[in-house]
Amino acid sequence: MRLVTAAPKKPTKAELAAAVDLVVPDLIAPGLRVLFCGINPGLYTAAIGHHFGRPGNRFWPALHGAGLTPRLLAPWEEQALLPLGIGITNMVERTTATAAELRPEEYVAGGQRLQRLVEAHRPRVVAFLGIGAYRAAFARPKAPLGLQAERLAHSALWVLPSPSGLNANHQLADLVVLLRELRDWIDA
Repeated sequence: MRLVTAAPKKPTKAELAAAVDLVVPDLIAPGLRVLFCGINPGLYTAAIGHHFGRPGNRFWPALHGAGLTPRLLAPWEEQALLPLGIGITNMVERTTATAAELRPEEYVAGGQRLQRLVEAHRPRVVAFLGIGAYRAAFARPKAPLGLQAERLAHSALWVLPSPSGLNANHQLADLVVLLRELRDWIDA
């Protein structure tokens, strides 16, 4: 495994515009403790090629604050998650400036793709980072945050808020508390 230790350069406006054609590869392996599922890559994330890459995204600080990583990792260090039993994918692979650009059928197709991915890799739990995306993909309009009653293939389902800096409903401290609940459930 090759760990990237240097920060990628900040993307230019042209690189951000060209990022709509890019796909951020899944970070996945068989038998993970948790597979985090984002909504879809943003332009900044796709331009640098690392999950949750935008500087204002709270995923990495929340992951560390909840005790899921031994130190604060940067997006370009994402490969360090696999030995910890943590992976990352997205509900929809298409890159957009905001998730509001996604169509309802993209969520449904993304849920079907995720089903196949989970069947193949069998993580203990799939943790959705975006309650609206989960509700749309799986026709669960009233799904609450936290552990869900249903499963995806053989994996438990957990729903969390989006860590995007655009999500004003949940601050970093809220995300840490919710991720700590997930960590405690995984470790129980």
